[in-house]
Parts: sequence; C-alpha cells; structure tokens
Amino acid sequence: MITVFIIDDHPLVADGVSTMLKSESNVSVIGVAKTGSEAIAFLKHSVPDIILLDINLPDIDGLELCEKIKALSTESKILILTSINDFAIISQALSKGANGYLLKDMERKELLNAIDMVLEDKVFVSHAANAKLLEHYKTPNQVNPTSIVLTRREQEILTLLDKGMNGPQIAKQLCLSSYTIETHRKNLMQKLNANTTQMLLNIAREYKFLKK
Repeated sequence: MITVFIIDDHPLVADGVSTMLKSESNVSVIGVAKTGSEAIAFLKHSVPDIILLDINLPDIDGLELCEKIKALSTESKILILTSINDFAIISQALSKGANGYLLKDMERKELLNAIDMVLEDKVFVSHAANAKLLEHYKTPNQVNPTSIVLTRREQEILTLLDKGMNGPQIAKQLCLSSYTIETHRKNLMQKLNANTTQMLLNIAREYKFLKK
C-alpha cells in the first residue's frame, strides 16, 4: 500500500486530491495538514511514501518546509503541488530536495504517474512546468549547444542519469568512485548551465545530447 500525506490549506484541493486517490486500491491517504507546524508534528511519528506539498501555506513557505521535511523524513518522496508555474520556483523546489513538481490543474493519470516515477527514484516534472523550464533555456545567451563538447565519459554518465540511475549506482556500473561520478555530473551541469539534475536532463534532450 502506497501511503500519501497531503499538506495544503485549501480544503477543496485536499479533498479533491483525496477523492482522486480513493479509487486506487493500492493508495491510501493517511493524513492532511493545513499548516507547516501540523505537518511537522505528523511527520515526527509517521513516514508516508508520498508527501503532496503546496507552496503557499499560512505559517511557512512551502519550499522552506520541503527542506525541513527532507531533514526529518528522508525516506518520503515530496511532490510539490501548486498553481505556480514559474521557472525560479520550479528551480528552487527541485534544488531544495523536491522529487517532483505538479500543477493543480493536473489530471488523475498525471498524479498517479508522478507517484509511480518518484517511488522509482526518478524526478517528475509536469508537462506544463517542464515547458517552462525549457522556455527559460531557449532565451539568448543561456546555452549555445554548438560550442558544447561532451566527453565520452560525460555522455555515458548523462545517459545513465536519464535512465534514472543515481550517483552510487552509476559508480558501481562504471567501476568508478562516487566522487568521480559527482565531479562529472557537476561538469555537465556547468557546461549546460543547469542547477539541478532534472534541468540538466531537460536541456540535454532539448539540444539533442539525449533522445527525447
């Protein structure tokens, strides 16, 4: 059974998401919090598989709460659930440890797909939010793909990241140290002007370093 905890101060949203999930036999909503303090109190004694987190909360910024939750419950996967589709916010959410980013106009199928993906240790960004990320990197002077050359090893690591593998898994497969893999990952992010792994993959696909 996949357990879900919702943090949102809008009853209509929380109830709507709960209703979406009730028809799934393998999903259970185990709690709802309207504030950050309520959420922290709940998470001190429960570790849900999935946390759906709104950004706008009455007592704390949702992105700040995301960091606090990650420090408290590293096993839970956090899906940001918001109406904000803005590059800076998406970027901050992913950099602060969110495992995914959903918009509140999502359909049930997209929500279930997001849950499945993050439980497989992959990052999920909704179609509309992903388009916003790509729009940012299409602006002038962001990335000039014709001037970028990836080494064979960088291309190899990029491909494995795209398959959902993390640093230790890639290190084991390539018989390299985790430090070496992390160094290559940082070099890739610098070359493609990305500040999260998900952005790196988005940009790499856009500029044909990966297949879409």
